[in-house]
Formats: sequence, C-alpha cells, structure tokens
Amino acid sequence: MLPHIKRILGEFGSPLLKEMEDEMDPLEDLYRLIDQSIIEDPPIVVREGGIIKDGYNEEADRLRHAGTEGKTWLGELESGEKEKTGIKSLKIKFNKVFGYYFEVTNSFKNQVPDYFIRKQTLTNAERYTTDQLKELEDIIMGAEDKLVSLEYELFCQVRDKIAAEVLRIQRTAKAVAGVDVFCSLSAVATRRNYVKPQINERGVIQIKNGRHPVVEQMMRDDLFVANDTFLDSGKNRLSVITGPNMAGKSTYMRQVALIVLMAQLGSFVPAQEADIGICDRIFTRVGASDDLASGQSTFMVEMTEVANILRNATRNSLLVLDEIGRGTSTFDGLSIAWSVIEHISNTKLLGAKTLFATHYHELTELEGTIPGVKNYCIAVKEQGDDIVFLRKIIRGGADKSYGIQVAKLAGVPETVIARAREIAQELSNADITARAREIAQVSTAAVQHKAVPKPDEVDMQQLTFFDTVKDDDIIRELDELELSTMTPIDAINTLYRLQTKLKNRWKENQ
Repeated sequence: MLPHIKRILGEFGSPLLKEMEDEMDPLEDLYRLIDQSIIEDPPIVVREGGIIKDGYNEEADRLRHAGTEGKTWLGELESGEKEKTGIKSLKIKFNKVFGYYFEVTNSFKNQVPDYFIRKQTLTNAERYTTDQLKELEDIIMGAEDKLVSLEYELFCQVRDKIAAEVLRIQRTAKAVAGVDVFCSLSAVATRRNYVKPQINERGVIQIKNGRHPVVEQMMRDDLFVANDTFLDSGKNRLSVITGPNMAGKSTYMRQVALIVLMAQLGSFVPAQEADIGICDRIFTRVGASDDLASGQSTFMVEMTEVANILRNATRNSLLVLDEIGRGTSTFDGLSIAWSVIEHISNTKLLGAKTLFATHYHELTELEGTIPGVKNYCIAVKEQGDDIVFLRKIIRGGADKSYGIQVAKLAGVPETVIARAREIAQELSNADITARAREIAQVSTAAVQHKAVPKPDEVDMQQLTFFDTVKDDDIIRELDELELSTMTPIDAINTLYRLQTKLKNRWKENQ
C-alpha cells in the first residue's frame, strides 16, 4: 500500500503532508524480497520450517520435493532398473538397519549388473544398492532436517538484508504513523460531528455543549447531555462543582480535560463550539487507589498526588481535582480541601484554572470571599424520596449530596435506608455549614466579635474561634497568621492547638 499512500499524499498542498510524502519510501525492493521469499501465512516459530516460498531457492525446492515426491522417484528408479536388467522380480525395499536397497531372488542373481553393490545375502535372495539409490536415500532420509535448517538460514539472510535498511523503514513507518493519526482523527470527527476549535493564548477555556468522546458512544439514543464550560485566568479560575454521586461530575470534568488535550494535539473536538487556551500541563487527581506494597494507604496516595500537583503546576496549567480530602475525617478532609482551594486560587502562589468536584458543601461559601471561585452543581429533580439525575451543569451550589437516595438506587435494604434518614435528621442539627460561612467571611471582612457566651450555651463540638472578646490572645494570633503560606497540615495543627487552648479556658472558667 505504500506507493498508493505516497501517491495520495502527493495530491495535498499541506506542508506537513508534503513532508510526510517526502519521508515515505515505497520500499519496493524490500517488498519484492519479502514477496518472493516468505510465504503469505508463515508459522510463528521460524526454526521449524514451512516459511520459504517455492521457487526462491533451488536447493530448498529439491529438498521440499524429496519429502513429497520420494516415493515417485523410487518407483521410477525401480521401473528403470527392471527394464535395463530384465529382472522382473526386482524390488526396492526399506528397513531401519540397511535403509533402501534392491532385492533380487536367487533365480535372477546371475542377471545382476556390475554396478549393483551387494549389501546383504539372504537364504533366498540378495540385496544390493547403487550410487543412484544411495543418492536418493540421502535425499529422502535427510530431506526434512536439511530443509528446516536451510529455510532458517534463508530466512536469516532475508532478515539481515531488511535490517540493513532499517533507517529507511523507520522513516517510512513514522510517516505512515502520522498519516494514520490524521486519518483516525478526521474519520472520528466526521462520524461523530466534532468541530474545529479555536486556539487562544489568553488563558480562556470556553466550550459550548461539550461532550465526553468515549461516554457519549457508550450511550444509546443520543442520551448524553452536553454541557458548557468557562474558565479563565481572572474571575472564573476555579469552579467548585457539587452534586450527588453518579450525577456526572467526574464525567464532566474529564470531558473538559479531554477536549483541551484533543484541541492541543490538533484534533477537532466533541462540542458545538470551543475556544481553547493553551495549557502547559493537565494535572488530575481522580479515583481511589492505594499502594499497599510500599506502605501507602489510599489517602496517602491521594495526598502524594495533591502535593505533586501543587508543587509542579503553574498558572497556565489545567487542574482536574475530584473529591480532595475524602480519605480522612470530615473535619480534616474539609480543612485540606478548603486550604487547597485557597492555595490554587491565590495568583501569587498558583492561580491555575481548576475544576474542583467535592461533597463538602461548605466549600460553596468560598464564592464571593475568594476571588476567582465560582460555584456549579449538577441539576437534580426530586420525586418524593427518589431523585432523577439531569446531568446538566448549572450555576450555584448543591445543598446536599443525596447519598441516601443513591444508596437506595443501589439496592441497599430499606431498613438501612430508613435508619439512615433518621440519623441524617439528627445530625443536621450539627451542620457545620453555618460555621463554614463564618470562617469564609473572615478571610475578606473584619470580624464582628461577639460577647463571650456562657459555658452552658456553648456547643463544644461547634465552638468557633470568634466567640471571644476583641483583645483575646487567640484573636491576635489568628490575625497574625499568614494563611497563604501555610501548608494544609500546618493549618490543621494550628486549628487543633487553638481549639484545645479555648476548651481549656472554658474549663477554667467553669
């Protein structure tokens, strides 16, 4: 097919395709060598014969015919000797000790010609051989082994000739690979209605009705729900995406990353319109995995990946972060996720474009308090105790995860579901969302300090640092903290130390 491909490439005006045509060598000499020497369907093992074509090598043909035509040759020799000697009872026979021989009964031994060499004497007959019979015997007896050995030798010769032209082959292979990439991308773009993206250097990622290139093919009857995306380096740097499990958060985030990747490699993309800003790298932290062989838990692997992202990403990177902090306690996980968002959104520290999916609804309080953070959620329709996933990304934050409804969909027993609802109702009174709102507001506005409440009015599980007097040393320490430079673990340790200090103070007052 190489000459045909090269000829087609010559019909295009693209400089890149012209370059591929120049690099493509038809390799017609190597084609002829292989076509003449190697059978169409050779065996996997090259040392067992059956690999060289008829007509390529005279000796191989003779040995091959010896295996298939040996009996014919012996029959012709026997007939010829009968006719020459006049011995009608002459026969060619074989045994494992003497091999092939002529056998003549005693009544005809006086007619045996001089070139017959006696091999064995029997009671009623004599056995002879001739030079011609010996030659045939050698050919027939050793033909198979010799053919296998000769075919491997011929194969090695062909292989060596091809190996000497490896640079030509590699250049052509590279050109063919490039053509294959373009053919594949153009074919899938045509069949699946992809569009040509615009490329910009403004740091804007704007996608209208984007689709996941794989998931949409797995769904029948065009059921895939397309979604829009807008990220930039300014007011829309970080999208906090909330919503229930199975609603489509991970699919949405991955489709954005794939569309960006496809656009930058030169492909059309699955969307109605796309304007893609160039990214230096795409970082992802999705899925749960562990590395127990080296002593790393699921959470440790997650934190290691987060650390790698925060240390290596730049403001021109695209980050896709799914459920950061889920492998530890609620307060630890929320604290880490919160701190990660603050770090990423800070343009002095990172400022990368980010899609951040989470079940910590408290993080939705960051919109309006941290520049560049915007809330999005997956639209859900409630029908009594059941839910329907609409798969549509909309502005705003979800106020719950619908985990119990998802558990019901998964087939968890009704007794467990009912009890879960009771517990959820009890725990709702201890919701930390209100406290999260207070903490978020502190980062952008002065704290309106309250009078110290009485000890019996304080819920020690929900105690905040701001229920203190203005000149309190805890307030002063908080005011002096450099949050933008603290690591997540430093933030957690500081929070624990201050909380312990405040609890001890309440005990002393009591």
